[in-house]
Amino acid sequence: MDLSDTRIGVMGLGYVGLPLAVELARQFPVTGFDINQARIAELQAGRDSSLECTPEELAAVQMAYTHDLEALRDCNVYIVTVPTPIDDYKKPDLTPLIAASRAVGQVIAKGNVVIYESTVYPGATEDDCIPVIESVSGLTFNQDFFAGYSPERINPGDKAHRVKDIKKVTSGSTPEIAAFVDALYARVIVAGTHLASSIRVAEAAKVIENTQRDVNIALVNELALIFDKLGIDTEEVLEAAGTKWNFLQFRPGLVGGHCIGVDH
Repeated sequence: MDLSDTRIGVMGLGYVGLPLAVELARQFPVTGFDINQARIAELQAGRDSSLECTPEELAAVQMAYTHDLEALRDCNVYIVTVPTPIDDYKKPDLTPLIAASRAVGQVIAKGNVVIYESTVYPGATEDDCIPVIESVSGLTFNQDFFAGYSPERINPGDKAHRVKDIKKVTSGSTPEIAAFVDALYARVIVAGTHLASSIRVAEAAKVIENTQRDVNIALVNELALIFDKLGIDTEEVLEAAGTKWNFLQFRPGLVGGHCIGVDH
């Protein structure tokens, strides 16, 4: 594909999808899609209730907002940024992801690319999502359409680490598509990109990022409880230990965030 002819549909305009869509709209024609009509209405009015984007940032780009799937039919790149929660049994709930894949299948055309950003377990993109698109569209994967995966790394509410300031892991279903996906993100991600060798590698990288942080915060929390019973100041302990060059600087706090606690 040619970057100069790229028309992007961002599916899901929450705290992940909207900031990404705004950055992409500085370089490409972008249509933002969300099933929440109230969300579309507020964005059309220049307001973002998630407070990730200011009215000035929204006004600075020309982007269409819609809840009408047909409005995406002119796009040739679809970026899926829907949530991946867990169910009552602590298992991944792929319902939003499957619904988004079904929606993509209704509008995708030959030669198009779908890129997933939702946090998933390794294999989910190619084993769970792509077959849905094939079934709905009647197209064949890696022959008629292609896929990429670039895990979101946004930190909600963090104004120092915006989407463009965080290095982006990219991948694609073929070497050519991988290069295209990487070049696409490189146009808007100031921090740069890292091209993974496969979609599964990129998926696994996101899982281990979350897991490592979760485990380390939980460990420091447990140590803080022990130090407290011993009458030791945890902050002083961490300050002393932190003088070693390879000590990991974690502090007591909440284990979780918008995806850590539900994605591994």
